[in-house]
Amino acid sequence: MIKWKRYGWSAAMMLMLLAAAGCAQTNYEYNPDNPSEQMKYKITGVEPGAGVVQATEKAVRTYDNLKGWKVKTSSSGAMAIELGEAYRRKQPIVVTGWTPHWKFAKYDLKYLEDPKNVFGKSEEIKTMVRKGLKTEKPEAYQVLDRFHWTVKDMETVMYDIQNGKSPEEAAEKWLKAHPDKADEWTKGIAAVRGDSIKLAYVEWDSEIASTHVIGRVLEKLGYKVKLTSLDNAIMWQSVATGDSDGMVCAWLPATHGDLYKQYKNKLEDLGVNLKGAKVGLVVPAYMKNVNSIEDLQPKTK
Repeated sequence: MIKWKRYGWSAAMMLMLLAAAGCAQTNYEYNPDNPSEQMKYKITGVEPGAGVVQATEKAVRTYDNLKGWKVKTSSSGAMAIELGEAYRRKQPIVVTGWTPHWKFAKYDLKYLEDPKNVFGKSEEIKTMVRKGLKTEKPEAYQVLDRFHWTVKDMETVMYDIQNGKSPEEAAEKWLKAHPDKADEWTKGIAAVRGDSIKLAYVEWDSEIASTHVIGRVLEKLGYKVKLTSLDNAIMWQSVATGDSDGMVCAWLPATHGDLYKQYKNKLEDLGVNLKGAKVGLVVPAYMKNVNSIEDLQPKTK
């Protein structure tokens, strides 16, 4: 069984946060005349220091119409709860968003246009490993080097986890439905006998999905797999220093761009494992008159 560690919200904490969010929300529905005032000029973000949060803070400085807006940071779990509550009440909300993410399968959402290109074009997710892995653990290196899949693949696993399956169960279900993928990643690679492999990941729904899938593949090859969730900066540091053997979570060029610049000479880049990733500001589709960041209104008081 894969050994893994998750630093997330306990059930009790989630319930308390949900109750607090419910108390904080008003009962009125979306007012198309001034949704910005309804949202109290707040963008709901994720973890402080995340690339999408840094880009959002830059957007607040860049767009004149975002004068007076604040970026509220918390966690991806807390952001999802606030989004779900607002969506249920049909209230306006703007959140930091990224694709792949299960929320696009569960809710009818849209990215806001970004005419100043603060959030950049589409991103790629890359695989990074520590120096020396190719020589010391060539089988794991080859699997990680071959690993690649699609946005649809990742969102399928994410959605199953969101609907109650454990990450291990969701990964196993996907692999059973796509045996050709695992065969492609492992073809011609000899099995190992209990060698250990350590993979790091950031506690994002997308990275939980990808890391558990590749972890399960390595486990089937004979590895003892340890998966550890870390903050963004610590994840990169962990691979660069060799505390972890690798990660499949490097969002580039924007989201993890600063961390890549800091550590790129201390690790090995194995290339893209997913194309078409995207970050930006996201709103519910029922906010029909808000289609661009420039449609949000400045705080006047």
